[in-house]
Amino acid sequence: MPTDGGSERILALQEEVQQLKEAVVSHAVVDQAIGMIVALGRVSPDRGWDVLKEVSQHTNIKLRNVAELILVWGRTGLMPEEIRAALEDALDRAGPTQIPGAPQAPGTPPEA
Repeated sequence: MPTDGGSERILALQEEVQQLKEAVVSHAVVDQAIGMIVALGRVSPDRGWDVLKEVSQHTNIKLRNVAELILVWGRTGLMPEEIRAALEDALDRAGPTQIPGAPQAPGTPPEA
């Protein structure tokens, strides 16, 4: 039985809607993980994004999966050692961002 073009179009649109829903969820997971990196690493949101990408690249784990593991860590305190080491290294390279108006640590040069 041949299908008409209308039902094929409906199936295509349903698939597109599902993909868009998954993209929105993925984006939210990544944004939440960046927020954790920003808060815990005291870095800017842009640096948080860079740190997340760097961890993904150094561990060869998809960015969304790294973000999910960071969120699990926030809830449970558990994180795979490979991710923990890569995250610590990336944060060390990123360096903390001085919070505006916060007193500086002794011996810390002022930020420009």
